Amino acid sequence: MGVLDRFEKGVEQVVSAAFAKAFRSEVKPVEIASAVRREMDDRAAAVSRGRTVVPNEFVIELAPSDLQHIEQWGAEALADEMVGAATEHATSQRYSFVGPVEVGFEEDEALTTGRFHVRSATRRGAVAPATSAVASARHPIVDIDGQRYLLTGPVTVIGRGSEADIVVDDSGVSRRHLEVRVTPGGVIATDLGSTNGTFVEGHRIDAATLVDGNTITVGRTRIMFWTGADEQGDDADGGR
Repeated sequence: MGVLDRFEKGVEQVVSAAFAKAFRSEVKPVEIASAVRREMDDRAAAVSRGRTVVPNEFVIELAPSDLQHIEQWGAEALADEMVGAATEHATSQRYSFVGPVEVGFEEDEALTTGRFHVRSATRRGAVAPATSAVASARHPIVDIDGQRYLLTGPVTVIGRGSEADIVVDDSGVSRRHLEVRVTPGGVIATDLGSTNGTFVEGHRIDAATLVDGNTITVGRTRIMFWTGADEQGDDADGGR
């Protein structure tokens, strides 16, 4: 099953019959997903051997009537489906992101019903979905409940609060629980004064230098940490 087939199936599971009917003569969600995929392909840029970066922020400009239909159904749910479809496409094409994938919708009164534009940008953030990226000392990967994140910024905060770079749905985790800092001398995990503490390989720590394969525990959540020992010393940004 292809990415767009899976996307359509996901949409069908959450879109009401009324919404599906409304989209018969206007913009269809799968058409937007296809346009986002083309935008990624058209703007893909090889920054180093084996690493191709694509945009991670997308704004869908729609006619007023089409935007109204999306808002009536639920723009946030549709945006989540778009993010998932974009991430799957990046994985299948071995593309890399430099920040979190975000999709938003805006009105453009110059557009007529059924017409839309996709505007994209490449914006660096603290984390990005781990697609084709190989873990390195400069850009480690963490796995939280099966979701893999590439640490693309020098400092990443993990916690339960919405202000964290990686949000963990665990009542035993503080709002800002753990900081992971990438430095020339190593990757440092620092507990941010959490209520229940941070544990590395079962030992409670205030701060610790992480090594490839470490397990970090916060609340009931286990975080796997990788730098790709064989890749250490490689520059994942091609010298940028």
